[in-house]
Order: sequence, then structure tokens, then C-alpha cells
Amino acid sequence: MFFDTNYLIWVFIPTLLLSLAAQFFVKSAYSKWGNQSNSVGLTGAEVAQRIIGSSNVGAVQLEAVEGELTDHYDPKTHIVRMSRGVGTVPSVAAMAVVAHELGHAQQHAEKSLLITARNFLVPAVQFSPTISYALIFAGLFFQATGLLWAGILFFGVTVIFMILTLPVEFDASRRGLILLEQAGLMANEQDRSGSRQVLTAAALTYVAAAVTAVLQLLYYISLANRRR
Repeated sequence: MFFDTNYLIWVFIPTLLLSLAAQFFVKSAYSKWGNQSNSVGLTGAEVAQRIIGSSNVGAVQLEAVEGELTDHYDPKTHIVRMSRGVGTVPSVAAMAVVAHELGHAQQHAEKSLLITARNFLVPAVQFSPTISYALIFAGLFFQATGLLWAGILFFGVTVIFMILTLPVEFDASRRGLILLEQAGLMANEQDRSGSRQVLTAAALTYVAAAVTAVLQLLYYISLANRRR
């Protein structure tokens, strides 16, 4: 399939370019605002503590994690894990990233319908990609259209998950900006502009992933239709 011209033109090349563009914007925004101090002079960890103490995000714990841009919220343990570049640096980017993760914590605390729906699919998504690829390749190898369609259905679960992720992430960013405002941490327009740029760039990575999943699904459907 990887030597199929249609795959190269309609899936591989577009998604590669989109992914590279998304990564470029993320690194560019993070590099710019990661070196720009926020007006309140607080590190990501200090920003998190300020927000936790003044909002309804719940009893969130904070932990350090290795790597760069590895920050995330763990709904199972109610922990926000921050990379060194976020937790220990008083930058605009650090402020924006930690606020986004606390936006997820607030979604969890309020039992947001969006994050509940996405979390419902998490167990299935842990296995569906492996099962779908196995069935799709088996269907192609054995010329078994039934297996191919079964693989497509399993892959569809992944696509639904990726699409549901978009509004969840956008909502977390929206909530994060509000949390910063409510905590009095957006002292000037530079903080607001920089935070929005960082979060917008990060959102592009989820858009790229969702578009990639949709294009792959459409390609697999086209393969199945060609074998009727």
C-alpha cells in the first residue's frame, strides 16, 4: 500500500507536510515565548499553585517529568506533570502550557461531557489501531474484503477518538486562558498574546493528527471499494 501512488498523493505527502508545519509552529512559538518572561515572574509550577488555590480545578497534584513538551494531565491520578522547561521557568509559554493542563483538570472536576465521551473510548483506542492494521493487512494479503472492512471499522474508532480530541483540547485552552485571567496572572497584552499563540500552535498538532486519521480512513475505504 505504501507504494500506491494514490496513498502517496492523497495521504502520505499531505499529512507529512501538515505534520511538519504543525511541529514547526509549535517549536517556533515555544522557542519565542519560552524565552520571554511573563509579567508576574512566576514559574509554571508557581502559576499552577496560584490557579489551584483560586479556582475549581480540584485537588490537583504537581509532578516533574523528563523531556521537552512532555507536559500532560493524568485524569486517573489527578496529577499535572510538567517538564523542566515549564515547571521551573517563569516564561509566557510555561504559564500557557500549565494553564492548558489545568483546563483539563477542570474539565475532569466538572465531568465535562466532551472529556467523558473521549475517556469512554480510551480503552478501545488502546487496542483498535493494532487490531485494525492487522485486519487491513490480512484483508489485503488474502484478498478478503470482509477482513478489510472489519479493519476499517476498528480504525474508525481511532478516527472518532481523534475527532473528539479536538474540541476537548480547544476547550482546555479556552478554560486555561480564563483561569489565568481569574487568577490575576494576565497582567498585560503580551501575556495574553503570547499565551494564545502558544496554545494555538499546540492545537495545530491535534488538527494534523485528526486530518491524518481521516485521510487514512478514506484511503482504506477506497481500497475496500476497489475490491468489490
